[in-house]
Amino acid sequence: MPFSEIFQWIIGTLYGLSMVLGIILPFGGVQRLGGTITDTMPQTPQDFVPTVRLVAFTDSHNRNDHVADAIDTSYALFDSDKTYAGVDGFFGLGDFSSIGGKGDYANYAATLREHVRPETPLVNIHGNHEFKDDHYREYFLRHFGHEPNTVTEINGFSCISFSGERGATEWTFTPRSLRWLSDSIKTAEKKADGKAIFVFQHPHPWGTVYGSTFWGDPQINLVLNGHARVVDFSGHSHYPINDPRSILQTSYTAIGCGAMATFETDKDYLPGHHPDGYDPAAQMCVIEADDDGSVRVRGYDLLSDRYICEYYIDDVQNTRNYTYRNSRAHDAAPVFAEGTTARASRNDAGEWVVSFNEASVPQGYIVHEYRIKIQDDKGRVVYRGNFVNDYFVFDDDETADLRIGSDTLQAGQTYTLTVRAESAYHFYSKPLTLSFTAH
Repeated sequence: MPFSEIFQWIIGTLYGLSMVLGIILPFGGVQRLGGTITDTMPQTPQDFVPTVRLVAFTDSHNRNDHVADAIDTSYALFDSDKTYAGVDGFFGLGDFSSIGGKGDYANYAATLREHVRPETPLVNIHGNHEFKDDHYREYFLRHFGHEPNTVTEINGFSCISFSGERGATEWTFTPRSLRWLSDSIKTAEKKADGKAIFVFQHPHPWGTVYGSTFWGDPQINLVLNGHARVVDFSGHSHYPINDPRSILQTSYTAIGCGAMATFETDKDYLPGHHPDGYDPAAQMCVIEADDDGSVRVRGYDLLSDRYICEYYIDDVQNTRNYTYRNSRAHDAAPVFAEGTTARASRNDAGEWVVSFNEASVPQGYIVHEYRIKIQDDKGRVVYRGNFVNDYFVFDDDETADLRIGSDTLQAGQTYTLTVRAESAYHFYSKPLTLSFTAH
């Protein structure tokens, strides 16, 4: 790397750190206070008719079967859509590989060629895993036929795809690439004519959507802040899109797009947790917009073939309903239904599994965790802990299931379970106490 580039990187990094300390951290507190509390959360009006439809997916990590499924399912869903037919573009948000090797590129590109129709625009960007290979740019151009940083105009909408450039680490965007992003947004704003501007990159803007405080990049915030028409889509964290914190509106709109390989969540406010049911994952993001600034984003689960969440913005320039404050205001403490029961049995691995009926929350929200205490018939605590609910798994199982090891319980003994459910925005249910006998 030339000395001038090294110098620019050092200055950019120091500037970014200063902004984190001086602006972004306080802003993280401000964003939890700002915004108006509305009577209800937005609902897509029946007369919404898009003029563009895009599909984005991220973090497939060589699960090319999931990529093929996303493409085929999108065509099947929308070829005959009576309101607005067709898919206008596919966007891959990076980490399609594990090590960035030429074989990963070749296999992924072959899947795309086999399933994406020639008339459908297809755009990819680099993720950090692609940056692990020194030949990342060479492979990218060979297989995708466009620059890693590119602007695609689709039905009058500017779609800005931002890979950045590998800096001193695989994470760092260079000042040159950040200038490219800034200039591209300003150019798009001049011709937006009321429309949203879509930005796609791999890591989240720091401190925005769920997962971004650990899997985000503060340099992106410096560019996106203040551009109200921007709707930014990102991945990297593997945090589920159906968590209501996967959308946040500040001076722009940020949306996390889930994952196509495995899930990750926080636990006890710490990242890096892989709860039961985290593998496999296959969530894609359906993006629709009209010429007047309305945007609808729907999460689709490919494993269960169903929509799993929906976010609607009536006017991207002026509407800010998905602030932290407003979204939290419509969450509520989970509630256990009357007649909730608990039971315990061994699984095939010999572990005790304690199961109970899940608590309920308002539509569009989730139970994120359950906090557990188990006592024996003498009142001694034999287990205490919490576990992340499998809210990202969509099946007919309406129980929460906790694996607690093979030696925790004794067959035939009766125990008391005390449980509290925690929502996405940290509301807690009343403690529920249940009795069960281990079988």
